[in-house]
Amino acid sequence: MNTPVEIHFHGIEKSDAVETRVREKVSKLAKHFDRMTSCRVVVEAPHRNPQRPKVYQIKIEIGVPGRQPIVVRHEREGSDAHEELGLALRDAFEAALRRVDDVSTKIGQRSKLERGRRRPNINGGS
Repeated sequence: MNTPVEIHFHGIEKSDAVETRVREKVSKLAKHFDRMTSCRVVVEAPHRNPQRPKVYQIKIEIGVPGRQPIVVRHEREGSDAHEELGLALRDAFEAALRRVDDVSTKIGQRSKLERGRRRPNINGGS
């Protein structure tokens, strides 16, 4: 990956432990998908009223050369803050891994199709 990972926190205090966990997950994703050029992760806990459980929203944006970025959004509700945030991160990165697999399969299929195309003969022969 060419650029460092961007990690943003909204509605939640910045945590070194969460940041470390996100960096580990991104590095695992980068090993799986070597075409990744950038990654931006947003960890958000929108304000809710006291009757509703806390909700964590994770957004992962993965840059791929020559394509639109891969965007994964995941939301998880729960009452136990630290446990639910860890589970939300795990689920979001699993979803990102599945999306990256889909994109890499499509990229591979496109290149196989291009290999089968007939190319004009530059040398003028038959």
